[in-house]
Amino acid sequence: MAIQVLAGIVGTAIILVTAWSVLGTLVVPRRIRSRVPRTVFLVNRSVFQFFADRTSSYEHRDRILAVQAPVQLIGQVVAWLALYELGFGLLMWSTGNGGLGSAMEQAGSALCTLGFLVPHTTAGAALDPLAALAGLGTVALQIGYLPTLYAAFNRRETEIALLNARSGVPAWGPELLARTYYALGTNTSTLDTLPDLYKTWERWAADVAESHTTYLPLVRFRSPRPYSSWVTSLLAVLDSAALILVLAPEEAPTVPARLCLRGGFQCLTRVANAMGIDVPEEADPSGTITLTYEEFTDAVKRMREVGFETTRDPADAWPEFVGWRLNYESAAYQIASAIDAVPALWSGPRMFPTAPISPLRPPKGRQRLIRAADR
Repeated sequence: MAIQVLAGIVGTAIILVTAWSVLGTLVVPRRIRSRVPRTVFLVNRSVFQFFADRTSSYEHRDRILAVQAPVQLIGQVVAWLALYELGFGLLMWSTGNGGLGSAMEQAGSALCTLGFLVPHTTAGAALDPLAALAGLGTVALQIGYLPTLYAAFNRRETEIALLNARSGVPAWGPELLARTYYALGTNTSTLDTLPDLYKTWERWAADVAESHTTYLPLVRFRSPRPYSSWVTSLLAVLDSAALILVLAPEEAPTVPARLCLRGGFQCLTRVANAMGIDVPEEADPSGTITLTYEEFTDAVKRMREVGFETTRDPADAWPEFVGWRLNYESAAYQIASAIDAVPALWSGPRMFPTAPISPLRPPKGRQRLIRAADR
C-alpha cells in the first residue's frame, strides 16, 4: 500500500511537470525553460552531430543537419506522451487498477483515445478521460503550433532570399556594399537603396528576436539553400552598416544604419541568451574583436575594385568599426558555431574545421552577355 501511495504521488508529479512543459513550450508567448525539450534536444543534437562529423564536405553536413530541427519537434511530442503514459500509469496503479503492467496498458489506451481496455475501478474510469484529454490536447497543440512556426520561418527566409541577390551567397558585408554600388554592372550607384534595406532588416531583426526566442527550434531550422543562413545574413547586413558609417559617412544613411545595428545586435543577444549562451546585454567598450585589421583592409580593397569611394583612411576608420562590431561579433560567432551555419567570411570558426567560403560570383563574361541581350 505504501508503495502504491508513493507511485500515485510520483505519477501526479510527472503529469503536472509534463503539463507545465507543454504549456510553457507551446502556449505561453515567451521563453520558459523546460527540462523535457532540453533533454530531447541534447540527445537529438548528439545523434545528428555524430553523423555530421563523419562527412567530408559542408554540403553533406548541411543536408544531414537540415533534418535535425524537424526531428526535435517530433521527439518532444513523443517524450511528452511517454511521460504522460508513465504518470497516468503510476496513478492508475495506485488506485488499484490491476498490476503495474495492466495500469500502463490502460494509460496507453486512454492517451491514444483508442479505448481498447476497460478500467477495473471507478478511479480508473475517472482518470481515463483526463489521460485522453492530455494525449489529444498535446498532439492538437503541437499541430496548431506548426503553422505559426513555419509562418515565422517563411517571413525570415523571404528577406534572406532577397538579400542573396544583393550580397551573394554566403552573405558577406563588404560584398553587399560592393554589389549595391556596382548595381549589377550598370555603372550607376544604388547606395540610395540602403535606407530602405536597413529599415527592412531592423524590422526583420525584431521579428526574429521575438519568434526565435519564443519558439527556440526555429534557430536551427536551416535555409532551403545550403549556403544561406539567417545568422550570417544578419551579420552581413550589420557589417555593411558599420562599414559605410566608418568608411564613407557622407554616403551613409546614418539613422537607418544605426537603428539597424541596434536592432541587429539586440536580436543576436536575445537569441544567444535563449540558447543558453552567456552574452552581455551591452558590450565592454574596452574589449577587442576577433576580426583582424588585415581582413578589414582586404575588404576595403574588394569594395574599391568596383569603384566604391571611401572618404576615410582605413587606419582611421578601423577603431570605430571595432567599436560597432564589439556589440554583435561574439553573439553572432557563438550562434553560428552552435548551429553549424555556413562558414561565410567574417562569421567565425565552426565546431567542424572548415575553411571560410567566399561569396559565389558569376563569371566575368556574364556581364557582356547581359549587355548584348539588352541591346
